[in-house]
Amino acid sequence: MGAFHLFMQNDITTRVVLIRHGETAWNAERRLQGHLDIDLNAEGQRQARALAAALARERFDVLVSSDLARAAQTAKAVAEVLDLPLYIDGRLRERCYGGFEGLLYAEIAERFPVEFAAWQGRDIDGALPPGENCGETFRQFYDRVIPAILGWAADNPGKSLALVAHGGVLECAYRAALDLPLDTPRDFKVHNASINRFIVRDGRLQLESWGEVAHLQPAVLDDVG
Repeated sequence: MGAFHLFMQNDITTRVVLIRHGETAWNAERRLQGHLDIDLNAEGQRQARALAAALARERFDVLVSSDLARAAQTAKAVAEVLDLPLYIDGRLRERCYGGFEGLLYAEIAERFPVEFAAWQGRDIDGALPPGENCGETFRQFYDRVIPAILGWAADNPGKSLALVAHGGVLECAYRAALDLPLDTPRDFKVHNASINRFIVRDGRLQLESWGEVAHLQPAVLDDVG
């Protein structure tokens, strides 16, 4: 009986739906946000409502959001439709980009050419210039995000979770699920207000579907959030 019970415990599957926040004005103009706290724009608010309507047909036990406004505002639209309490977890924040934050991509390349080249070249331990916030390497960011996602799954075995976060957070989950090296190019899109489905079994993320946006019209932007 003991061995059978252990097998059953290890075979528990937890459902995790990861959602990127709706669009912001800075997404639309390709201005890097990172830890800077930017609200949804009108299109992002519309996307959040469309997302909530799509998820209303599904059952969820737990709803969690990053503490940044763009994610929390998206999650609140979902919470109202699902009639669920909303938990806030700062570990689900976007990566902190230090001095890159608040700049257009072209401005980053002009002001910080060495750091920009390392970032675009996927140097996962490359340091970022100082700014209003302290930057993270991609490895540090990944090591913050994945334990947070797996921790929520471990605390809610066999349940269905919706986590509202950011483009970088979803990228980390995608890489973890497919066992992709952190230094390979990001050749997959991360849409605003997209639905991305995973399961967690034996403490590992497994990808079920990626980039569901049929609930959104028009097509959404693909930017790091």
